[in-house]
Amino acid sequence: MNNLVIKEVETGRELKAFINFPWQVYQNDSNWVPPLRLEMKERLNRKKNPFFEHAEIALFLARRGQQVVGRIAAIIDFNHNEYHQEKVVFFGLYESLNDEQVARLLIETVIDWGEKRGMESLRGPVNLSMNDECAFLLEGFDRPPAIMMPYNPPYYIELMEKCGLTKAKDLYAYFMDRDHETREKVKSVVDKIRQATSFRMRTANLKKIQEEARKIAYIYNQAWAKNWGFVPWTDNEMKFMGKTLKAFADPDLVIFATHNGQDVGFAFGLPNYNEITKSLNGRLFPLGVFKLLLNKRKITGMRALVFGVLPHYQRTGLSYLLYDELETRARAKGYQWAETSWQLEDNDAINRFTTSIGGRIYKKYRIYEKRFIPVNQGEKNENI
Repeated sequence: MNNLVIKEVETGRELKAFINFPWQVYQNDSNWVPPLRLEMKERLNRKKNPFFEHAEIALFLARRGQQVVGRIAAIIDFNHNEYHQEKVVFFGLYESLNDEQVARLLIETVIDWGEKRGMESLRGPVNLSMNDECAFLLEGFDRPPAIMMPYNPPYYIELMEKCGLTKAKDLYAYFMDRDHETREKVKSVVDKIRQATSFRMRTANLKKIQEEARKIAYIYNQAWAKNWGFVPWTDNEMKFMGKTLKAFADPDLVIFATHNGQDVGFAFGLPNYNEITKSLNGRLFPLGVFKLLLNKRKITGMRALVFGVLPHYQRTGLSYLLYDELETRARAKGYQWAETSWQLEDNDAINRFTTSIGGRIYKKYRIYEKRFIPVNQGEKNENI
């Protein structure tokens, strides 16, 4: 393959090459938002990231001669596989030049790595789990991604299909501008729900971020338990995320709904820091932190990152109350647009709700899969 070689990342120098490679792929793409190198390094740190308490990972670099031409991560999330009773090896952090040989060898490397560990199918991309960035951008290449959403060259889709991967699930991102036409209609619905219920709203206390994070994790794990691809957040993962979000979250956009003194739902909006970090070129120090603080108030967009309502309180209209509260606060702070993402293509209830509050699909994403152990063989192996 023209001196094409795949090697597992083992040294600090190789890890640096792994982290830096995307700058080669996106050097002429004005919509790409460079990741923060320090954040990526911490995410891949097995001692710091609690994801590795229930996961195994290997990083691989593809080189043609001395030039890096691709990268990929092989991931086994034991919590996911136990929860869904699957034997899946995930691939993630995929980047490559537009080269079918490179793509094929990277995918085959992950399959081989997973097969040696008893896995039966491949799925991805996930970076590093379904609770992180995941999927390839399928439609909507005309503008940069919102914070914590993926972005990739259009040719990745063609490369995956040439490698024999097929669609597992599509994800949607919805866009809402400040003056969407349904606002008055939604207000009318919200007023009726408010009169018929006794929910109250409170702002999250970021001084008690770990306590609040545990409450978010509890509600989230209850609310989304039946969703495709769902993986429960562990307490340590939520603490890890809490530390990150404390630095970036706008407390006015982290809202709890209470009923009889109990937190029963939440809405989490996150300022679209991608509008700032795009200019940092991956470097937080020495001037990146200063730029973030200086330009924070210039952010125009918000990502409605996640909502959660305890099962007993679903279908009570609480979702409308939470979103109305989030939107009202965001408008008061001057945000001009919001993205609600991501949502499963076949989650009809959530998609209808998002449409009813003024959302329109403006980006689509795709998760791919490939079974590499035949079903009959897999069943036979389980009975040995």
